[in-house]
Formats: sequence, C-alpha cells, structure tokens
Amino acid sequence: MTIEEMKKKKREFGYSYKKLSELSGVPLGTIQKIFGGETRSPRHDTIMMLLKVLEPEKYAEEENASYSGDYEEDIPYSEKGVSYADNYNENEKSGFREEPAIIYGSRKTIDLEHFNGKKQGEYTLEDYEVLPNDVRVELIDGFFYYMDSPSTRHQLIGGEIYAQIRNFIRKYKGGCIPFISPTDVQLDRDEKTILEPDVFIVCDPSKITEKRIYGNPDFVVEILSPSTSRKDRYIKAKKYKYAGVKEFWLVDPKKKNVLVYSFDDDDSDDVTMYGFKDKITVGIYGGKLQIDFADISEYVDSVCGHIE
Repeated sequence: MTIEEMKKKKREFGYSYKKLSELSGVPLGTIQKIFGGETRSPRHDTIMMLLKVLEPEKYAEEENASYSGDYEEDIPYSEKGVSYADNYNENEKSGFREEPAIIYGSRKTIDLEHFNGKKQGEYTLEDYEVLPNDVRVELIDGFFYYMDSPSTRHQLIGGEIYAQIRNFIRKYKGGCIPFISPTDVQLDRDEKTILEPDVFIVCDPSKITEKRIYGNPDFVVEILSPSTSRKDRYIKAKKYKYAGVKEFWLVDPKKKNVLVYSFDDDDSDDVTMYGFKDKITVGIYGGKLQIDFADISEYVDSVCGHIE
C-alpha cells in the first residue's frame, strides 16, 4: 500500500491522525511525518501496523504470506514438539513475532540428553556445538530455530550477490571481507546467539576467528525461504539493528523484491523497496558498489526456469 493509498483509506474511514494512532499503535508524530511527506520510506513494521487498520483484508494476506505455507513448511506445532504459547514473549508485544520454538529437525527428534534438561530460551553456544551434524539451526537469545536446506534458487541468488560484492572488493583492493553461508556469526558476543546470514560483509578483521565471526557484520543479506521467512523478517531484522549492523537487505525470491534497511541509532530507519529489475546501491560503499538484480534474475531464471 502506497502512502497515497493510505491517505485515501484514511479519508474513507474519516480517521483523524490521533484516531489512527490510537487504533494502529503507531506514534502520532510518526503518522504525521508519513502523511505529511516528511517520511517517504516508513519502516516495514510501521506499514503493517497501519495496514491492519486501513486495509484489514490486505493485512491478512500479508500475514498469511509471512506465516503460512506460502513461506513455511506446514507442520503442526505439536509435531514440532512445542505449543505456540511456549514461544509467546516480549518480542510479540513489540511487534516482532517469533517462529514456533523448534526442537525437531526434518521430523527427526534431536537427542535432548546432551542438554541436561534445558528448555527453549535456555540454550547456549555449548548446546549449539553438540547438535548433530545433520541438524541446521540458528541460536537466537537461547532459542533454537530449525532451518531447512536452502533451495537451488536460494543458493544461486546468494552466490551471485556474493560474487558481485567479492569482485568489487578485490578489484579495488578494499579492506572489508565478504562471506557467504554457512558461516557462524556470534552476533552479540555472548553465549546465547549464533546466526548464519546468507551473505554479509565484515570491515573489522579482528572480528574474524577460526570458527566464526565474533561480533556484528557491517552489511547483511538474508534471502527468504520457507523455513526462515518469519524469523528473517521480524526477529533477525531486530537483532541486526540493535547489534550495530549498518545495512540489512531482505531478498524475496517469490515476490521478486528487495527491502533495504538502513539502520541508525534511533527508530527513524530508512526502508526502501526495490524490484529484481533494479541495480541496488550498497550504502556502506557510498554509491560505488551496485548489485545488478536484473542480471542476477536473468541468470537464475535461465538455470531454474524449468523448476515449478
């Protein structure tokens, strides 16, 4: 929904700015900046909060796309070994919903004897390191989140983004280092969070250790896939922001768009949406590096075009 469409809906409902703020939970000042044209690229979660009030049917569609079989393997929570209530916490109140806490991988039970009776929210780096090799998870604030193996399209997109970044850095002999999944990132430098971003850049070599990256990257790309969509959109976006990541890209192969988040120290983050026909500037390089998504899309479609 564009800002002009939101203005039209606001007029149709007869809402004042104050009423819209009360109904949506978006601060009055933020609404005034959006509708007054001062904020041209509202945050994704702000758009969703306004959408819930101004166009409930569209909001429901977006929610279903994020939280249903469109993006997630359709396994009942009971088969995953946990109820939804087990994973309802403060993140839900702040607008970031967590996926069901996963302690099962590929319908194969993880041997919990290693964990000494711990439960979700209590796991640490030590528990992460003793998981079976065939179980792919991320550890976020003591919770395990299961990840399916990525699709061929997912991997091709990630590989092409990485290649364009790497070629640029090598050509200009830059000091930053690009990485591609699977590479562990101990994001908060604590024992409770280990992530595997799809593509990322680290500009401080001291953060690079033999086993993992110790600290926040400067730039991160996550490519949406069925088992990670909700986590990438909500939980990881928030984690990256508050860990000090400067720029975060969320690539949606299904909708063929890219959300670019430019994080700052307050809550006035810049969020811009691009399509797969665009060249997108990597902000941390001051406009010198652009990722050509038209080229990437053409190549990936030529390889995967026969796949439904």
